Amino acid sequence: MDFVMNAGWIESTALAMVRIVSFLVVAPPFSFQAFPIRIKGMLAVALAIVVAPRVAANGPALDTAEFIGALVAQILVGGTLGFLVYAAFAMVQSAGGLIDLFAGFTLAEAFDPGSQVVGAQFTRLMQMIALCLLFVSGGYALILGGLFRTFDALPVTGGWNVAAPMPELLGVAGQILLSAVQIAGPLLLVLFLADVGLGLLTRVAPALNAFSLGFPLKILVTLALAGIVLVGLPSIVASIVDTALNQMQAVL
Repeated sequence: MDFVMNAGWIESTALAMVRIVSFLVVAPPFSFQAFPIRIKGMLAVALAIVVAPRVAANGPALDTAEFIGALVAQILVGGTLGFLVYAAFAMVQSAGGLIDLFAGFTLAEAFDPGSQVVGAQFTRLMQMIALCLLFVSGGYALILGGLFRTFDALPVTGGWNVAAPMPELLGVAGQILLSAVQIAGPLLLVLFLADVGLGLLTRVAPALNAFSLGFPLKILVTLALAGIVLVGLPSIVASIVDTALNQMQAVL
């Protein structure tokens, strides 16, 4: 019995797997250390087999130089797409960081080795809630679906203009800061007014030493009004998924 192997199919599937691996290494939540490397590799192989009918053409096999060039291109494409997803979810993390900063929680900052996040209570809490909502709402399936659609926009054996995603990447930093302020805005405004009130009270009654009550008061206000931000997280996560998908399409 003779077995015929299609070298073009194997190479296309392997290149698709490289793009998926590069994406999973950067994009949350797959990039977290809580996901073992072997699980990421097995997931990438499974997704590559699923997407193989879409990417595997019956064309001729690539030569060595073409295959290496396509391999490097897939690493860059997957890493860029994963970074855009990471940047979208960094909005929630940055919003939690602003709340910790204004509320005085930054003294309890620590490193979370599982999610590789440095932050205090609200930074990690908001990120964990956002990721839970991502899985509960099925947003992760939309992100993976968006990744699969990139194989139609940019075949694994096609070229890619590296300068194309630069305008999108340059606007990411400003977008993260603006979105973080919008998410945490109501609570930040209340904390700012609390600081102003304490300052006025100190001017009126200096002997009262109102700033000694500053930390307990701001912590109480933060815990009492944190629900305002948390209630809006489901719609925020939905908007983040849409933003990530739009950015992934824009760079291709």
